[in-house]
Amino acid sequence: MRLTMPTAAVEGTQLTVMPFREDAVIGTMSVPALVQLVPSPRAEEDARKLKAASGLVRRHAELRATVQRTLKSSQKGKNVGPYAEYIADGLKGELGSAWSTPPVTLWHAGPLAAISDELVPGSGLRTLTIAPGTMVIAIDGETQATAWHDLYDDPEAYGLTYGELAQVRVPFELYVDLAPADARQIFYDRNVQGVAVAKNLAMSMDQRDFGTRLAHRVADSVKVEVDGRRVPFAQLVNASKRQVSRGDREVITLSALRALVVTAVYGRSGLSRTAETVHEDELPAGTRPEQVEAVAVPLLARLISEHFPHLAARSALTAPAVLAGVGIAVHHAMPWSDPASALSAEGLERLLSDIRWEREAAYWDGIAAKAGASGRLNFSGGVKDSGGRVADAILYPATETGRRIRGMRG
Repeated sequence: MRLTMPTAAVEGTQLTVMPFREDAVIGTMSVPALVQLVPSPRAEEDARKLKAASGLVRRHAELRATVQRTLKSSQKGKNVGPYAEYIADGLKGELGSAWSTPPVTLWHAGPLAAISDELVPGSGLRTLTIAPGTMVIAIDGETQATAWHDLYDDPEAYGLTYGELAQVRVPFELYVDLAPADARQIFYDRNVQGVAVAKNLAMSMDQRDFGTRLAHRVADSVKVEVDGRRVPFAQLVNASKRQVSRGDREVITLSALRALVVTAVYGRSGLSRTAETVHEDELPAGTRPEQVEAVAVPLLARLISEHFPHLAARSALTAPAVLAGVGIAVHHAMPWSDPASALSAEGLERLLSDIRWEREAAYWDGIAAKAGASGRLNFSGGVKDSGGRVADAILYPATETGRRIRGMRG
């Protein structure tokens, strides 16, 4: 008796997808499917493991190297651990609904083993089959893919189980049968063509960041008069831009307000934290989040209320570096500041009362801004660059810069 071999059956991993162009589809897959289809980049960069690996794995590693950066010796590799922890926290419900991972962008290096007709006529939904041994490489989102490998390798270390991970669906987009040069171009486009968000602006969007939450509390606690009406100051804070424009209704950015808040809490060390996440367990020694909020919010609200005319006039006070310098001065009025340099609220107000906030070179050139050939001031210098100089000028009125910002130079 001779057995006849099947002619129509195609073995492999089946995925339900939706095409969005002739050579690309989108869909979701399980975590086990992802770690099976896309080998661990970390393992493929381990020379010892690679030497003992199969020829298929070595060929995959060679092809991956033509379209990807290495994990080693790069920030990308350092991000894998925190990314895995972030995903785990999201899966465990610790982040509520406020968490997300982008689709992993995959490259299927060759034609598909099979693709079905539409599952539902007119829907576009189809089933595709990826044959065993096919080269599938993450050309964008590889850090995330590596994090999924770490989670699946040892879920208990992240407070998860294999059963929980098996229920997760990972969104992906898959580019099929592209030449390596095209895959490299997609890698370039994804990593270079987009405009990176400035870190301090991104920080101002992070609602788990204590500095951002405190900045919102301050903005919500102040009411100011605009065109004869009392409105919340929060309505005049722009949360989506690095700087306000002449035609904007807002007078200040949220990232600039956050710089004021963070330096008020930490003093000079807060300058570096304006572009970092502020965790509640990293607040100044001996303080609790509720204590910091109870002290900082009314003091900063009073400062904003009293100096709102300068903010409304879009004076130098609206510049992030100037606000950071003011925040350092405010820190000396906080109960957790160094007693040797402590200020009362009244003493702080006296230091601020005679400062010339007008955007004029006579007051701010070389301190928080640079004057161009036309004499126009540019306040685009960073918080870290200029915040300390502004603070010194505020805190020490008898110095040259202290006299200059008070209009007493010469």
